[in-house]
Amino acid sequence: MIRRLFYMALGAYIAVWVMRKLQALKPDHVARRTADRAMGLAEEARLLAGDVRRLAAGRETELRARFGIDSVEQTHVNDVKDGR
Repeated sequence: MIRRLFYMALGAYIAVWVMRKLQALKPDHVARRTADRAMGLAEEARLLAGDVRRLAAGRETELRARFGIDSVEQTHVNDVKDGR
């Protein structure tokens, strides 16, 4: 009797587990998860780009102080594209 009850409970548990897994494979669920992951990756890329800009600006300030450069002087070069 206990054995039958155990196997019946185990079968019900497996049936519920399989149904949940099958529902997770529906196209709308897959699309939602994919979109959420893409948004997460885009946010991480945006944060990385901000960190890179901040660190680059700090390094530029450090190098300017080290070499005594106050501002960037732009020299006007002839706009020759073929090197003549």
